[in-house]
Amino acid sequence: MRDVDAAVAALAAGELAIVPTDTVYGLASAPAEEPVRRLYRAKGRDEPQPTALVAAGVDVLLELVPELAGRPEAVARTLLPGAFTLVLPNPERRFPWLTGGRPETIGVRVPAVTGVARDLLAGARVLVATSANLPGGPDPRRLDDVPPELRAAAAAELDAGELPGTPSTVLDLTGADPVVIREGAVPAAEALRAVAAVH
Repeated sequence: MRDVDAAVAALAAGELAIVPTDTVYGLASAPAEEPVRRLYRAKGRDEPQPTALVAAGVDVLLELVPELAGRPEAVARTLLPGAFTLVLPNPERRFPWLTGGRPETIGVRVPAVTGVARDLLAGARVLVATSANLPGGPDPRRLDDVPPELRAAAAAELDAGELPGTPSTVLDLTGADPVVIREGAVPAAEALRAVAAVH
């Protein structure tokens, strides 16, 4: 079985996987509640912290959260695929186990990936991922940078070599004006200009 197939199968079975993105290595699970809780436990992450849906494309996100249609969709199609995490409206409060203390919002990603990372997303279609580090630890740019305890908690892992190592830029688009929550791979000014250009 190919490593990609093994990772897709592990995620489908509710297990965790270490996966590459377009920024850093991530600890991933299926988006269902119990696998996500397993992910949080493995990472030692507080459940009030939100975690993003990572999808193969914007169309997949719209299947999962149809309320994104309209301006949120337009912004998402402008910025994604790319090194962004977008916090978008979630009026139906879908995936409450991902949204932390803001159930009316949801974080989404469509990474610009190639190779095994692209094949993984094509097979899984959607997953949940957070950087494969321990709280406060450095973001892993290589599989060998992932802490041993996280690798031990995962049923599969994919090695895509060295990644850029800077996490995604996080934009909150739920208010009247966009807010940069975390400046990452895309400079804040560039991100805000891109949003402003969406009509």
